[in-house]
Amino acid sequence: MTTPAEALAALRAAEARDGRLAVDHRRELLARLAEEVLRRGEDLATALDADYGGRGRQDTLLADVLVVADAARYSRRKLRGWARPRRAAVPFPFWPATAWEEPVPKGVVGIIAPWNYPVQLALWPALDAVAAGNRVVVKPSEATPRTAGVIAAVLEAAFGPHIARSVHGGPDVAADFAAQPWDHLVFTGGTATGRKVAEAAARNLVPVTLELGGKCPAVVLPGADLARAASDILAAKAINAGQTCIAPDTVLLVGHAPDAFRAACQAVGGAIAPEGGLASDAQAARLDALADGARLTPLGEPGPGRRRPLALAEAAPESPLLQSEIFGPVLPMLALPDLAAAIAWIAARPPPLAIYLFGATREEEAALAGGTRSGAIVTGRAVEYAAFPALGFGGIGASGIGRYHGRAGFEAFSDMRARVRHGPWSLSRLFDIPRSRFAKDLIGKLTKPPR
Repeated sequence: MTTPAEALAALRAAEARDGRLAVDHRRELLARLAEEVLRRGEDLATALDADYGGRGRQDTLLADVLVVADAARYSRRKLRGWARPRRAAVPFPFWPATAWEEPVPKGVVGIIAPWNYPVQLALWPALDAVAAGNRVVVKPSEATPRTAGVIAAVLEAAFGPHIARSVHGGPDVAADFAAQPWDHLVFTGGTATGRKVAEAAARNLVPVTLELGGKCPAVVLPGADLARAASDILAAKAINAGQTCIAPDTVLLVGHAPDAFRAACQAVGGAIAPEGGLASDAQAARLDALADGARLTPLGEPGPGRRRPLALAEAAPESPLLQSEIFGPVLPMLALPDLAAAIAWIAARPPPLAIYLFGATREEEAALAGGTRSGAIVTGRAVEYAAFPALGFGGIGASGIGRYHGRAGFEAFSDMRARVRHGPWSLSRLFDIPRSRFAKDLIGKLTKPPR
């Protein structure tokens, strides 16, 4: 079995032998990735269903397969523009000179992917890194071993072993992976593990992109159509049985009673049911522990295995449901007196990946934006924004460091190298050492404070 160190060494050797990837070559690789992930879409859906013991086929095809193909095709279309050098202004004393910045590949990018969207969260950072001209090593989650095997086959077919490698194993391999001297490291997972990954990377001064978690609130304001808000929130929560880092985590009701929201959810809840189940027995046990003591209102019937319906929850303020990220099909409701209280509730907690607003006026949206921190603010829907390939994706603070997707990913995995060409003479040469009396007097005049 290939170790992280061996995979990194192999790609460093390939880079030394073959040089950097030309832009046209990168575009070809992105096209091959889009084609390959679509060709193996059913294989990925079958593997992920088996790994979960029941995962919705459509969830996989939309959120893991189509999203990656669309992202690869988008980056391929935009790549030549992103890769062009960018002119920089030259101050008058240095004329005649030209200055520009050029995006340079960082080298070899390591990617640690999670189990909840194992294809998307392995291959989207990989395609961003390759678009920027890097080689990649991917460690898929050990919790989805069948899917990990198909991911490795996709990387092999689309990129080849001189551009992409995969490494497989459990927590020990992941710890070893994080400790390698990558040129950039991407981790998607829980906040606690993200801290450990950042600490390991810091020992080698490796820059990181961390996509973590948090409690993403859905704020339902007085102007909301309650039936529509309930439908949109439940539709987002149902994807992958709520096992989504940007899923609505808590509904903050402003100007609406919990009973009214419950009734709106019950009117549509039976029709909006997760297609798949919880990923593991451990995940099911964790969710049961979080919900212990809360009043649950199931919106449907449980299915076979670990398939559970969406459920609304009412819990005491100290309940774990209102303190920890839920990552499952349970949705707490909390009534608050006004928008100020909702802003205070959000601001008192670690900043989430996203805040979702329903029924907000422009003034209310501006007030919430000014009083909170988050990776995104989305009005009128939830979750879908993460599929916009032109929109940078990421968190802030405990929900993440750095952004990728589209141009943001290209820039995250590039070093912007400064380039300057000086002319034969410039005014700035007057200040060369040894400095004349005129130069010294001029420095004094230029640095004299204003009256």
